[in-house]
Amino acid sequence: MSRWAGLLQRVQKEEVVKNEAKSGKSVAEVKKKLNWKEWIVDPSEEFYYTWLQLMVFPVLYNWVMIICRTCFYDTEKNYLVLWLTIDYISDLLYVVDIIIRFRTGFLEQGILVRDPALLRQRYLWSSQFLWDVVSVLPTDLLYLWLGIHCPLVRVNRFLRAPRLGEAFDRMETRTSYPNTFRISKLMLYIFVLIHWNSCLFFALSGYIGFGSDEWVYPNISDPNFASERRQYFYCFWFSTLILTTVGDTPTPEKEEEFLFMVADMLIAVLVFASVVGNVGSVINNLRDRDNVFFPNHELVRSYLRSRWIDRALRARVDGWYQHLHINKKITRENEILQQLPTRLRTTIAVSVHLPTLSKVTIFQNCETSLLEELVLKLTPQVYSPGEYVCKKGDVGHEMYIIKEGKLAVVADDGVTQFAVLGEGNFFGEISILNIKGNKSGNRRTANIRSIGHSDLFSLSKEDLTEVLAEFPAAKRLLEEKGRQILMKMGMLEETAGGDGAQEEEKMERKVERMENSLEALQTKLARLMAELESSTHKMEARVLLLEKEMEEREATAEKRKATKRQSKGGRGRGDLESNPATQNARGHTQDGTPVHHKAPQAGVEPQTHQKAGPG
Repeated sequence: MSRWAGLLQRVQKEEVVKNEAKSGKSVAEVKKKLNWKEWIVDPSEEFYYTWLQLMVFPVLYNWVMIICRTCFYDTEKNYLVLWLTIDYISDLLYVVDIIIRFRTGFLEQGILVRDPALLRQRYLWSSQFLWDVVSVLPTDLLYLWLGIHCPLVRVNRFLRAPRLGEAFDRMETRTSYPNTFRISKLMLYIFVLIHWNSCLFFALSGYIGFGSDEWVYPNISDPNFASERRQYFYCFWFSTLILTTVGDTPTPEKEEEFLFMVADMLIAVLVFASVVGNVGSVINNLRDRDNVFFPNHELVRSYLRSRWIDRALRARVDGWYQHLHINKKITRENEILQQLPTRLRTTIAVSVHLPTLSKVTIFQNCETSLLEELVLKLTPQVYSPGEYVCKKGDVGHEMYIIKEGKLAVVADDGVTQFAVLGEGNFFGEISILNIKGNKSGNRRTANIRSIGHSDLFSLSKEDLTEVLAEFPAAKRLLEEKGRQILMKMGMLEETAGGDGAQEEEKMERKVERMENSLEALQTKLARLMAELESSTHKMEARVLLLEKEMEEREATAEKRKATKRQSKGGRGRGDLESNPATQNARGHTQDGTPVHHKAPQAGVEPQTHQKAGPG
């Protein structure tokens, strides 16, 4: 707390200085009150951005002119005083840059660290300090041994190149036309590449011999090729032809020339051709990536310009976006991980946010399933210094968990501070919990304002209710904490606690009665099912028995019919054999010989035996 109190005192001192400067006091009087020993550079301020822009020139100068002066001897010799002056001016800027790095603050818990001892220790233990020191080593003392015309001894100045990349990154985030800036930066890199190639070509031509063949640079004794400008422009043009592969070049004749051409062709194919051929896709990919990780700054800026928004508000928007981009604050984690499987997405979210969730009181020692359900519903949010997260009386739709930064609970006047919330604290749960007896309902009960840059996680009322429904212990703990806070604030009705307890008891009794009734019904149902199964088995057994009886009766009836038929057939054959008339009628005589009947003649009617009538 003493550390934060010191930070607040320093902020108040700066505000006093600004107010005194605005009131009309002289600049000298204001400066006397400032302690230059405590002077710290804020990376988000305009001074740091301007200094990075200034550092672009010495870094580019060393990268361009050291190789040029080494290869083009006349340029080094004719302008030696100018080069030495610029050399030592750039060295001075390098030294000042190291001093500024010792005084450059950094963010911790969303607040700028201004302790010189901490800043010095952080820079000394970083790898960048070693490279910065090596880049300013007095290698110029080698002039005493190698001669004054040997600028190659300053090659260690190239190690300050990361400063150039940082400056370009900052410029890209602040420009209104980032795509144009990216193309310009790409063209600058290509220019440096061609410049180096042209210098090496001129040096190789001097080593082989100027004008010795068609491939090398022409003889410098020729007045047309003797001027310094002609030498550089010819070499630059020749290198452009090689690296872009857009024109015919003379055929090399010597081994050194072949090796140089092979190296240039490889560089052209692997670097320049691929970059130029895919410049459109690179720009689109960069823009898509920025739109996924960060809000669309270009669209917002266009909207603000079209609506004629004042500069102060636009500066706040630019500062918020710059903070996100510089510190890599990603606000669209759920969208980025949406393409992954649910289990893998949950594992990644837990591994990223588990340290923060483990510091929250209600989530400590909770089961893993609760954390897995919770992390997928958290939404990252970033607030700028002095911005209100919520105000008293607002309708609450979400609760907040502090991931990083400090927030103050302030009075309605915005000055008086009741408490300071830090990492792991949570608030806003009272307005989204249905605590009975809460006089404020779902309204916010306090004003919460961000002291510095704060990173929060928000959890909506619907998502919280859905998660806590599966974890009643955490729900009861959260509700109990809310009741305690409301009782301290006098926002909880006195009978609310008793009524709530009674209602809970009644509800528990009802649930118990319903459970007992359900158990009785389940027992009766089980008995009925058992009786039904027993009746079904008995019915099936009776049906099978009846089927067997029917089959036996049918078999008995068929046997009786067959017996009757056999008995009738035996009696008929016995009668025929015992009756002679029947045999005669069948064509046999009495002695058994067959009787032959003659066919009746035509026109003769057969004689028929007629029975005599009664007369």
